[in-house]
Amino acid sequence: MANHYANPGPLGLMGFGMTTLLLNIHNAGFFPLSAMIMAMGIFYGGIAQIIAGLFEFRKGNTFGTTAFISYGFFWLTLVAIWVLPKLGWADPTPAGFMGCFLLLWGVFTAFMFAATLKINRALQFIFGSLVVLFALLAIHDFTGIEWIGHLAGWEGIICGASAIYLAMAEVLNEQYGRTVLPIGELK
Repeated sequence: MANHYANPGPLGLMGFGMTTLLLNIHNAGFFPLSAMIMAMGIFYGGIAQIIAGLFEFRKGNTFGTTAFISYGFFWLTLVAIWVLPKLGWADPTPAGFMGCFLLLWGVFTAFMFAATLKINRALQFIFGSLVVLFALLAIHDFTGIEWIGHLAGWEGIICGASAIYLAMAEVLNEQYGRTVLPIGELK
């Protein structure tokens, strides 16, 4: 008897996409960092992606497991970096050291991008744009140049929106049993 599990990918992609989009609306300079972004980082960007990653594990999908659980914990870590100093539990992270954190995530993401070359074009775009986002954010933290942070915000809005697109494409394509929104399947 075959197991029939739902695709956890859209949940993880929505958690990543919506949280990334909202944080980068802030990075682009439109709104201050607020409890809304931090709550999204904990619950949808963090916990929902981890749950999606655990279900990808159940399906035997190493890429999905690694991506969703890693980026879920990225979001939880990022919120902790912001909140722990406010609680008096840790010193604030210097901008240059934050640049190192973001650079490491960019290196990880570059390897994940290489894995997408065997999946589909939409996922390639998400991970490619995420590599660029981490690079811009790291450069901003290393240099303190404000316009680079704003550029990163605009690029992050595109990255987050592309993840939302793929999530909804997967839901709609599966629901209708045909391609409603193309994702660039590899042949």
